[in-house]
Amino acid sequence: MEPTAHSQQQAATPSSTETTEDIASCLNAAVRNKNQERVLELLEKGADVNSKVAFGWTPLQSAVQDNNEDLVRLLLDKGACPHARKDNGGTAFTEAAIVGNVNILELLLDRGLNINDCDDNGFTAFMEAAWYGNEKALEFLYSKGADVNLRRVVNEEKAKLHKGGATALIDACRRGHFSVVKTLVQEMGADMNICDNKDRNALIYALQEGYAKERYESAVSIGLFLLDQGIDVNSKDECGKSALILAVEMQSLELVEALLEKGEIDIDDADEEGKTALMVAVEKNNYKIAELLCRKGARTDVGNLIAVANRNRAHKVAELLRQHNARFVPETLEDWEPNSRRWRDQLKNLYKIYRPMIHKLKTFQYIQQRIQNTSQGGIYLGLHGETEVAVRVCRSTAGDKETEFYKQCGNCEHLLKLFQSEKAKGYMYLCFPLWEKNLEERLQEREDQMDYKDALRMIFQAVRELHSLGFAHQDLRPSNFFIDLVGKIYLADFDNKRKLIEGKKELVNSDLEIDREVLNIMRNPKKGGACHYSNDVTDLLRFMRNLDEHPDTRISEIIGDYAKYFLKIFPALTIYVYNSLRQNPKCSHFADIQDPSL
Repeated sequence: MEPTAHSQQQAATPSSTETTEDIASCLNAAVRNKNQERVLELLEKGADVNSKVAFGWTPLQSAVQDNNEDLVRLLLDKGACPHARKDNGGTAFTEAAIVGNVNILELLLDRGLNINDCDDNGFTAFMEAAWYGNEKALEFLYSKGADVNLRRVVNEEKAKLHKGGATALIDACRRGHFSVVKTLVQEMGADMNICDNKDRNALIYALQEGYAKERYESAVSIGLFLLDQGIDVNSKDECGKSALILAVEMQSLELVEALLEKGEIDIDDADEEGKTALMVAVEKNNYKIAELLCRKGARTDVGNLIAVANRNRAHKVAELLRQHNARFVPETLEDWEPNSRRWRDQLKNLYKIYRPMIHKLKTFQYIQQRIQNTSQGGIYLGLHGETEVAVRVCRSTAGDKETEFYKQCGNCEHLLKLFQSEKAKGYMYLCFPLWEKNLEERLQEREDQMDYKDALRMIFQAVRELHSLGFAHQDLRPSNFFIDLVGKIYLADFDNKRKLIEGKKELVNSDLEIDREVLNIMRNPKKGGACHYSNDVTDLLRFMRNLDEHPDTRISEIIGDYAKYFLKIFPALTIYVYNSLRQNPKCSHFADIQDPSL
């Protein structure tokens, strides 16, 4: 016998034996069914307006997802919390941006929500509106102060995998929303050249999505628009594919022509497998694109192009390649083993793949070959002839200035030296002897066997050598010291923080920031008379010496290890004392440490 509507309603009515989960489920079901009368009834009988069901959904979030303005207002009036989060950190506000309802967005924003609040994956309401192509919601959020260029913030674990970092513009490009892309760039000032944590910019995202038939047209339109707006064409995807290679994979002759017209792209650039744009065109048997690339000067002497064309039975393409001097030549590559243990796998891969040579330098500017980040750009692995090097790329004018500085470092034992440099297309490639790790990485190793006295000697020597050249380093930290295969330490300045020394400047604040209780204990030690400490560096050093000579458990309980305590509150003290000794003729011999055992 079928249940009547009345019996169904009775079954949904919470009884004294029903659990909180049952009641929450009833309320959520009523919201989903858009039954406002039933929602009111349940609330009047004591149902929790902020109760949650599976995945942390509250009645308010369900009402927003169903785009039900009346229920949203009702639930808010009944005390629904607009700040409540689902299990993924999303709120009713981000859900409203997905729906695209401006009225609900405004209603929630008036309840004190942070317009740039994000879920656990870093998505803000503005990003969600861009992702789903909700242009009106996007414009409303922009008018209320949403950060257009905010990059997606992820947790530490995801950041280690290079996830996150994308922007609303990247999202719109990825989803193929051409009108949203135009609005973001032309009306909201979105920065086209912001990259995600895998170094991909908006152009790369647009072209990556162009493979799908339903996205092809929008990808071409977005790509052409971004190129016309002046986007950087040298970004690469996570596999090292340039925009040109992606355009060829899409088989868009229009995009390939537009990219080549920019004159800023390397036609012979290759991905992590060593494939160039021409190789991809031949693999796809696209005669028109292959002919255009050959006519524009693409190299035909890399990769077995004719063999690929023959395998595809593409006789017309094979003949085209022969006309442009392609030859069938069996390629053999001898085995090679790098000196570096840390970078072995990346170097072997770099050695095997094809890369357009920059005179004697072979390098690949993409994330898997990057060994260090700096404020001036990345440092990448390279092979200069047979030498393993670290490569920094900069504009030629800046590179000339850097070269002049590194020439002065030629006779210094612990300043990083320039091994070689190459110039190409307005850029300079500065090549340094490859290091295994920086000091920060070494200090984080669990089973560290470092000789700290010897390390300190080399660090002081490096600073002393830099000072002897007339420069002071303004950013001395472990990540700026590099360690080679044999454990030798070098100081570098990739962030360009050095400054010419103009007279003597104090590098330490000599005010005692000492814990007040510790200071009182040391002024009145258990043994001996009272001690007085004046507010200067000399008495600070005396104070530190006395801590060591007159240990007191009361002090240990307050500040713990003395050395760590003073390094934290006086980080520049060591260098200050060193410089003071070095500049004093009567004491300079104390700063000239030769024997690590001293």
